[in-house]
Amino acid sequence: MSRIRTALLCTAALIAATLQAAGTSTAAVREPPLTPCVSSPGPARGEARQILDIARQAQKDLGLQAVVLRVTRDGKEVVTGALGESMTGVPATADMHLRSGSVAIAYMGDVLLQLVDEHKAGLDDPVSRWLPDLPHGDEITLRMLAASTSGLHDYVTDPKFVAALEAAPFRQWTPEELVAYSLGHPLRYKPGTNWSYSHANFVLLGAALEKITGTRLDRLLQQRIMGPLGLRDTRNFFTPEITPPVLHAFTSERAPYEESTFWNPSWTTAPGAVQITHICDMARSAVAIGSGELLSPGSYRLSLDPGTVGLGKPTAQCPATVCLTMTPAHHFGIGLIVQNGWILQNPSFSGYAAIMAYLPSERLAIAVSTTLGPDAAEGNTAQTTAYRIADALSPGHPLEK
Repeated sequence: MSRIRTALLCTAALIAATLQAAGTSTAAVREPPLTPCVSSPGPARGEARQILDIARQAQKDLGLQAVVLRVTRDGKEVVTGALGESMTGVPATADMHLRSGSVAIAYMGDVLLQLVDEHKAGLDDPVSRWLPDLPHGDEITLRMLAASTSGLHDYVTDPKFVAALEAAPFRQWTPEELVAYSLGHPLRYKPGTNWSYSHANFVLLGAALEKITGTRLDRLLQQRIMGPLGLRDTRNFFTPEITPPVLHAFTSERAPYEESTFWNPSWTTAPGAVQITHICDMARSAVAIGSGELLSPGSYRLSLDPGTVGLGKPTAQCPATVCLTMTPAHHFGIGLIVQNGWILQNPSFSGYAAIMAYLPSERLAIAVSTTLGPDAAEGNTAQTTAYRIADALSPGHPLEK
């Protein structure tokens, strides 16, 4: 099995394996507009020093090229910092842009719930209403796409897709090409009866949101998410471009350790939601998504408990590594993960790894991004680093499973 296939499988499994449920909700935390994203002035003291010490140890233990982080409590900065190098001789800085992957999936979930509140769509509307040519579109609903209960196969587990991606990492993928890999397999189960993560769900959700609103997805997310939240450094690109300054990425997915910064991310989610950001915007997003800032109280509650609890039972078509059982302490929400009281997203692909996590009961937000050194193991090392930070700041609420 190729390293890139292993990495993709691990990423899909990681999304499942890190799910845990939140048992509390609080009023939204509204933050003032962001100041420029810079490291906290030193020397660090108290919690700030503790967090940076944890990050330095994680960098050493995990063989990381760079660690960039921001922690806030009650909407106020605890610490912002950057360790290591972006590339040889270039120090990592807090304002460097990185690929944010599945963070945009949480944005799409919020937009869907906003549209439901506005009576422009219903969660249980069949997808065929907007995507009439989709096989099984009469059976699959918007809720099933957003909560990943559609039964669609995940194309990143298809060996033919992985081989094509490995052979041409700069290739521009279309939504039709990606979904075709998923549709080349039978459904894993009858839609709505089980849970399994599939990237295809969110490619299709993005297309459906465009049809519902008549607005291109990148503009829709800007109007409804990034604009209202003041995320000035979060934006979509339809090419592999990243706005300078850039946090460079490296990976051993294809066996040699190589730079992967500008590998084409068009396969990762819906076009219009293939975004870059920096660590301050990511921490801001953790607070906004985790507190339901852009949602009605009812939609916020629904975002955390869309009915996936009890699903995920392994079957012949859906093994335990794919259909991980959802529990009250471990489940998937509407475009987000709910884990031990934390609300999060944890992207990891092509040498980039990150996590944004929010603990409503303590109004605590943790955002971490990491890049890999030549001896680092593939996987979400940002999540591992955040686990250690959460253990120190909130020992009664571990972030890890």
